[in-house]
Amino acid sequence: MPHFSLLLLVLTSVPTSKDALTMPPAPPGMRVLGTEDKQLLLGSAEEPEATPEEDSAEEVEPESTELEEMRALEGATLDPGARPNAEVLQSLRRLGLANPLRQRMLDALEEPTFREDEAEGELALITDLASFDVSRIQGKYDIPVEMQPLVAQYIQFFQGPGRKWFRKWMERSTRYLPVMQPILEANGLPRDTVYLAMIESGFSTNAYSWAHASGPWQFIASTGRQYGLHQDFWVDERRDPIKATKAAARYLKDLHNELGHWYLAWAGYNTGSGRVRRLVERLGTKDFWVISAPEEKGLALETRHYVPKLIAAALISKHPTAFGFDEKDFAYEPPLSFDEVKINDATDLDVIARAAGVDVKEVQELNPELRRWCTPPASAKNPYTLRLPKGSAERFAENFARIAPKERLTFRVHKVKKGDTLSQIALKYGSAAEAILQMNRLKSVKTLRLNAELVIPVPNGRGGGEGSGQNSALARKVAQARSSGVTVLRPEDEVPAGTPRGPVATGPIKTEVINGRKRVTYGVQSGDSLWAIAQRFQVNAEDIRKWNNLSARTSKRALKVGSVLYVYPDNAPKQVEERAGTVIAQRAPAGNAGRPGTVHELAAGESIWSVAQRYGVTVEDIKRWNNIKDTTRLPTGLRLVVKAP
Repeated sequence: MPHFSLLLLVLTSVPTSKDALTMPPAPPGMRVLGTEDKQLLLGSAEEPEATPEEDSAEEVEPESTELEEMRALEGATLDPGARPNAEVLQSLRRLGLANPLRQRMLDALEEPTFREDEAEGELALITDLASFDVSRIQGKYDIPVEMQPLVAQYIQFFQGPGRKWFRKWMERSTRYLPVMQPILEANGLPRDTVYLAMIESGFSTNAYSWAHASGPWQFIASTGRQYGLHQDFWVDERRDPIKATKAAARYLKDLHNELGHWYLAWAGYNTGSGRVRRLVERLGTKDFWVISAPEEKGLALETRHYVPKLIAAALISKHPTAFGFDEKDFAYEPPLSFDEVKINDATDLDVIARAAGVDVKEVQELNPELRRWCTPPASAKNPYTLRLPKGSAERFAENFARIAPKERLTFRVHKVKKGDTLSQIALKYGSAAEAILQMNRLKSVKTLRLNAELVIPVPNGRGGGEGSGQNSALARKVAQARSSGVTVLRPEDEVPAGTPRGPVATGPIKTEVINGRKRVTYGVQSGDSLWAIAQRFQVNAEDIRKWNNLSARTSKRALKVGSVLYVYPDNAPKQVEERAGTVIAQRAPAGNAGRPGTVHELAAGESIWSVAQRYGVTVEDIKRWNNIKDTTRLPTGLRLVVKAP
């Protein structure tokens, strides 16, 4: 046992931040940030103003942003030939510089009691990675570990700029190692292969990359399906830590059988086995360090760094204090444990959580494969297996059996069509817009994506009176949605699905005199052709091509709806006519005598909002000019005055 008086003396002698010692020298090839770089990285304490993003089908997970920031920082730190770009610097300013390692513990190495601890397997603080003999700890790993220059660089990266993320990874690791490692071992893989999941996702089930890889093992869709991971409207098994680990074990075993070494298998996991195999055949070696040398051009930088990054993560994870981490820095998560229950029908997660007496977030965290706020359709013959917090299965079974059908929601799937809005869909199914957003894990939406599928919560026994039991389940879902931050737009502010994003030209836009000649700026409409436009303005189609510098090849592109053409007519433009529900520009009919203005006939899929956008007026203007109170039930063909009388 160490002398506690000596320990106390050493700890009290640790320098303050003012007198802290500097980091140990970097191994050969490690990029050290200069004074100018440090000033750039520190920057201002203010964060840049966020820019609004378009609505998407799923929320971006914080873990995915975390991974992308860490990888950007990693590239800036470990690439000796690059300066951080503005995007990288922006991420780094939020991180701050790493705290210096506390090296004064090195003074205590001369004490015999510490040598005894070291002999028992505990390492003292390592300050010189270049001279560290990694063979002292190789026996603690069932994967090959070496102290190559890039491994040392990654250790220093995790000690310094990447420290924030590595701490999170370590905290999550205790949740997943106890379930992942036995799966790897059962499939004939080294248990320490688990650190591949650490560098892929930081042990995050919600991680999602720019390459559309998902889950703790970052499977892309095609490889996931190849190894048995089901992905559909309801679930994405790539996110499930147990199912994805089984798939990763089979995939890595196949890679090892094909390539013959774990380093090569890991590289193949990152870049594909074909590229690694071709390099091995071309160079006549299975030595990863040879085929990944900078002078060899076969592997991308990410793949060359992949193996040393994994080794560094494994080394630090088993010996954090030796590599400059304090155990007090980690708030370790408890191991993953759960009960399993069988669900025979699509069921609201909120109902399940209430029956089990747990928080709905716990149910979601245990079932990350679920893409909606409910379980998939199932039956007694083919039930869905759901995980619940340990010890809650019996309580769930008792309470769930008592819940009357009218207290539950049933579900329909709606495929978004052109002209759909959220409020219209909710009305069609007798549902609520807030509940639809909540069930599909959306916070708000202005425009629905064409052909997207939405799960629609529908009360059992639809048609009950106001305040009846049939509506209580839906009312609870709406209240829950609002309390979680879901917001719904007014129907008049919604944009129908399929509405063009850009400005839509509407026939003759303006007439002006250019160099003594009259010129009409014309917006192309649906169904237009050069011939039709030429007939309208009594000019030749070839003249239109000449005025707009159009070749035969570019004429088709120029005739897309919303494009603009210049026309020099000999006479005044003809009246613009209606064509298949597109924009009409004509004088008001006799029925509107005394209210001169432009009239628009509402086409299928159009809304007051889209018409207002087209004519440069407001929704309120159109409602006032046409004496409209309710904008949710406007029939196709309705003639609207769209210009102030």
